[in-house]
Amino acid sequence: MKLIHHHSDSAQSITGHGPGFVILNGERIDKSLVVSPTRSLRVWAESFELLTAEHFAQLLVLQPELVLLGTGSVFRFPSPALTRPLLEAGIGVECMDTAAACRTYTVLASEDRQVVAALIIP
Repeated sequence: MKLIHHHSDSAQSITGHGPGFVILNGERIDKSLVVSPTRSLRVWAESFELLTAEHFAQLLVLQPELVLLGTGSVFRFPSPALTRPLLEAGIGVECMDTAAACRTYTVLASEDRQVVAALIIP
């Protein structure tokens, strides 16, 4: 089987991550953020416990087909009432720890998918 390396034209690349930080386009970021292939929002929920439905409604402007919620160092599910704005718009939501969300975002963005990673950095 012949494998072809696909390089995305994504302007927003997660190039690394670790406990308490994400590296976005070579810049170390230690606060929660939202990343899409075309832009990033540097202000988002400070912690999982402070998530509101408004945080998820803010993501609608990015027009994602899928939102990856990185819940910090521990995998958690938010209340369905919080993700309702996305689900009512027909947008999928997948929850995972932030490290897994970074890796999954990188793969999906490289496939030119309209993915958004909402990453909680504790």
